Amino acid sequence: MAATESLFEEPFDADEYIERLAWRTLGGGSRGAETFDPERLLDQFVNHIDELKLMDERIQRKVEKLENQCQKEAKDFAKKVQELQKSNQIAFQHFQELDEHISYVATKVCHLGDQLEGVNTPRQRAVEAQKLMTYFNEFLDGNLQSDVFNNPEKIKEAADIIQKLHLIAQELPFDKFAEVKSKIASKYHDLEHQLIQEFTSAQRRGEISRMREVAAVLLYFKGYSHCVDVYINQCQEGAYMRNDIFEDSALLCQRVNKEVGDIFSNPEIILAKLIQNIFEVKIQNFVKEHLEECRKSDAEQYLKNLYDLYTRTTNLSSRLMEFNLGTDKQTFLSKLIKSIFITYLENYIDVEIGYLRSRSSVILQRYYDSKNHQKRPIGGGGIQDLKERIRQRTNLPLGPSIETHGETFLAQEVVANLLQETKHAFERCHKLSDPSDLPKNAFRIFSILVDYLCVEHIDYALEIGLAAIPSPDSRNANLYFLDVVHQANTIFHLFDKHINDHLMPLVSSSPKLTECLQKKKEIIEQMEVKLDTGIDRTLNCTVGQMKQILAAEQKKTDFKPEDENHDLIQYTSACAKVCLYIRKQVEKIRVSMDGKNVDTVLMELGVRFHRLINDHLQQFSYSLMGGMMAICDVAEYRKCAKDFKIPLVLQLFDTLHSLCNLLVVAPENLKQVCSGEQLASLDKNILHSFVQLRADYRSSRLGRHFN
Repeated sequence: MAATESLFEEPFDADEYIERLAWRTLGGGSRGAETFDPERLLDQFVNHIDELKLMDERIQRKVEKLENQCQKEAKDFAKKVQELQKSNQIAFQHFQELDEHISYVATKVCHLGDQLEGVNTPRQRAVEAQKLMTYFNEFLDGNLQSDVFNNPEKIKEAADIIQKLHLIAQELPFDKFAEVKSKIASKYHDLEHQLIQEFTSAQRRGEISRMREVAAVLLYFKGYSHCVDVYINQCQEGAYMRNDIFEDSALLCQRVNKEVGDIFSNPEIILAKLIQNIFEVKIQNFVKEHLEECRKSDAEQYLKNLYDLYTRTTNLSSRLMEFNLGTDKQTFLSKLIKSIFITYLENYIDVEIGYLRSRSSVILQRYYDSKNHQKRPIGGGGIQDLKERIRQRTNLPLGPSIETHGETFLAQEVVANLLQETKHAFERCHKLSDPSDLPKNAFRIFSILVDYLCVEHIDYALEIGLAAIPSPDSRNANLYFLDVVHQANTIFHLFDKHINDHLMPLVSSSPKLTECLQKKKEIIEQMEVKLDTGIDRTLNCTVGQMKQILAAEQKKTDFKPEDENHDLIQYTSACAKVCLYIRKQVEKIRVSMDGKNVDTVLMELGVRFHRLINDHLQQFSYSLMGGMMAICDVAEYRKCAKDFKIPLVLQLFDTLHSLCNLLVVAPENLKQVCSGEQLASLDKNILHSFVQLRADYRSSRLGRHFN
């Protein structure tokens, strides 16, 4: 295998190369039928090594040749770079010289230009003055022959000339130049009128470029403001096609804002003047039309319209804030709004308070009329008031109580209407009041709500409810005061939420906050006193009703039957009726109250219930079967006590049940029972009082066993 450069191309593997060389040599391979010949293989390797040496020498010579060639080219390139650097340096020097020469020439040209300008400017002024004198002479002679005054296409040049002549004429003495001054002034006004007419026509044609040209000429005329007025008036033609003047005004300002910069050199002033015109003419007339007609005749509609119009006006103002109206656009727009509404906002709160007071009175009166109820004066003095005060503080029967037929005189609809009215009032107050007067005005509205909702409605219902609570000895009394408590509690929650949602944000950062909280606290405490009084008297009446049931239904033979061998019933009828009654009252209390008030009232009722049953049991003498019946009754009472879900009440009846066991226990076991877990802690007098109730107390000498 001849040694060539192609055999050493990458990737090159020496082992594979040797293997291939041995394989191609005859007798050198280890496979096949031929015999292995190591000498031939050695000769082949030696020859191949010689070939590789020759190829290496050839390649080495080629490498040396290429290296020499590369070194030569590197020297030539370096020499060429040096020559280019020298040429660049020479060119840079020439450029610096040329720059210095140009600067010198430019300096000379500037100096020459200054000199020419110094000569030309007076010349131009002289030429211009000569032309003005020529034109002035024409006015002096009364014959305007110059083409500039007679050619309509040169109105711009004529306007410039007449404007300058008008300024010159102002400096001339009147007695000598009165006629020429009059002629110049007349021509001045004619041209001014023509320019305004041209501007008007261009605006109607929608030619923005022509409008810009004419406006630029009129800028130095006295009638420029009239040109602006014409533009503003024509902008508004056909702009108010909808029923919503505020939306039309916003769209008009958006359209004008896009084009006014292409017409006038001071677009922010023009746009501000347009907005001022819209507010002082269109919106002011619109507001006056909608407020004056109902200002004296319909306070409700007047307040609604005032709130709506003021809100829409301020919303329009917010939309206009995006435009460039000068330096302080916030103050500018605020003054415009104030100028429209100042006469209405000055006495707003008086109208609001008057309407709210009248509306609240109507809501309450309409409710009482629907109930055919003539409102009673509360706290008006007299014998009836004295009786009621004594009745509230005692349980003495002072004649019949007020009959309400179960009516609470509290209505969710009335409360909702009053709260809704004050909600609207707070919203209007927030929007229409001056920030410095807002807390004070909000407090006045709050006071109206307290007067009519809390005093005239809730407090009145509590007074009626208290007066309607029957005395404890009344028969079949309707204890509806808990319904009053339930509704009053619901209304309190609505009232409190209403105050937090609508009043507090208005007074939270002012001294009025403390005053509001104090007033709210006082009215709630005042009502809580009446609620507590009513609940206490209702509990007394509840106990009185149970006492009447027991007096009417419980017989002495229930606990001391004539026949001791009759079958024992589950419990007495008196017990059944009392349990049925007390369960209804417990359920009613749970429905009427919430939170800890439920447990507090139920605990008080439970204690009084226990005291009633305890005192009731002390009135009878018990045989063995009667004692068993008493235990059965107390067991049923204890089931009722479980419905209270008050540990103390259940404990009291557990103890009472244990005391009843003293009525049936054998005499010899009395000491053991009295020392039991339930009775050991009780006073001996209490234990003795129950032992004395046994029918066999004296005959069996139980006192000896008890001691």
